[in-house]
Amino acid sequence: MTVPIPGDAGRPSLLRQATLRAVSAALTSVYSLYRVHPAVWRFASRAYRPALDRFAKLHAWMMCQHGFLDVPAYRHFQLREGFRFRWWDLSRYAETDKKRYVTRYAEADRCWGGRIEIAGTVVDESSGSSGTPFNWMRSKRELSAVHRNVAGYVTALFGTKRLFCINAFSMGAWATGTNTGIAMSRVAMVKNTGPDIDKIVDTLRHFGPRYTYIVSAYPPFMKHLRDRLDAEGWNWDRWNINGFVGGEAMTEGLRDYLQERFGRVYSGYGASDLTIGMGGESDLSVWLRRTLVEHPSLRADVLGEDEPRTPMVFQYNPLDTYLETTDDGELVATLNTTSIMAPKLRYNIHDEAKLLSFPEMRRLVARYPRLVAEFDRAHATQRLGLPFLLLYGRSDSTISYMGANIYPLDVENGLYADNPHAQAIEGFRLSLVDIGGHEQRPVIHVQLREGSALTPDERDELARAASDGVVRHLAGVSRDFAQSLEEDPTTRDIRIEVHDFETGPFASGQKKIKNVYLASGD
Repeated sequence: MTVPIPGDAGRPSLLRQATLRAVSAALTSVYSLYRVHPAVWRFASRAYRPALDRFAKLHAWMMCQHGFLDVPAYRHFQLREGFRFRWWDLSRYAETDKKRYVTRYAEADRCWGGRIEIAGTVVDESSGSSGTPFNWMRSKRELSAVHRNVAGYVTALFGTKRLFCINAFSMGAWATGTNTGIAMSRVAMVKNTGPDIDKIVDTLRHFGPRYTYIVSAYPPFMKHLRDRLDAEGWNWDRWNINGFVGGEAMTEGLRDYLQERFGRVYSGYGASDLTIGMGGESDLSVWLRRTLVEHPSLRADVLGEDEPRTPMVFQYNPLDTYLETTDDGELVATLNTTSIMAPKLRYNIHDEAKLLSFPEMRRLVARYPRLVAEFDRAHATQRLGLPFLLLYGRSDSTISYMGANIYPLDVENGLYADNPHAQAIEGFRLSLVDIGGHEQRPVIHVQLREGSALTPDERDELARAASDGVVRHLAGVSRDFAQSLEEDPTTRDIRIEVHDFETGPFASGQKKIKNVYLASGD
């Protein structure tokens, strides 16, 4: 149910309105200049300096105030949250998110002037935990900016000569796949195959090894492609095939496995709620992630003494996407452009993250002379001077697999559906585990109630019913998951491990008011 918006409640003075509108529009126009050509994008990303962080924060404040003036839902939301204006204070604007903002207001009310631009607008879709899909509108101007950003980033990674992109992302309502193809077409020849290995093999054979290929796909699909080409007896030495992945985190083990055959493989970061291309890997960020695993002292300096998880490491441009973190470590984003029809202002996507500027990261690494030399060598490839986003994943315990989000609420529904031993279940936790061959699968750890005495056969029956129930429920409520099932049968392989009370991942025995859904270390 959407909230009705009253007339002009809370509008500030006409002078402030006019000034902020003019300045925000001017800044958006200035920013658009570095997207004119991929070469300009690369130059601007290499020339970025930390002093620009303050300018980016100022622009984020201006965007929030501009939104307060001209976006009916945003003004109503802020007044409802007790907003009081203060010059230059970004924290005065309450965070928005999907639950508290998006679901409360109609699409038009979340747009500039309360109007939807019809011509050229593309609607993206993502599945929510309720099974009701969310629709995200992207205007023609917004998509143009996104496509130019992706094109600049791709040429920074792979160069500009004879690029051929085979786009293996899903081509369904998840419009990111389509937008990836359009963005790549600015700098490369593109074929949108979707996740169809036969088509990809046929395409490679038809066009031959004279191109620099970039295959864009989910990480597990890249593994399947490598295995298929190996089975075909592929002469890898004649080909330059690279990978550009997204939709879920990639392990360094999988990257190593892929790069035994592929040239280079990088990940990008984005979200349907916000935009694609919010951040991306570079040779330096990949080196940092590997070094955090291999060097305990640097890991403690960067992540903290007691942090068991290894984040993905990206670089991002605050002039485009101004990022903050909350006291709880959740990522809050403001997209610094008026080209976005439904602006995202201090939007909390509920990803857990840490932010470090380029000089801050280098100072930490410089405590170790051998490492700082390696840092500088890795930086010399793309030479991006952008700050770092260290991303742990969803703070709400969601895991991503084959491009689909798996929510604890949906797992719970599936666990208990038609399960003859549902009464024996105390709780559960989720994890992604390596199963060998550089592949991962979702695992649901099920804790039995204290005193439960299921026989081995009954445990197996519980596990089979739980797996079938979760797959059936996810296929019914998540279009992303249902489409992944059609495209890759391994999506069905959701594994169940049954544990006695307070054993395995539940061994701590610590009582909590709120359930913990992610197994430790994931």
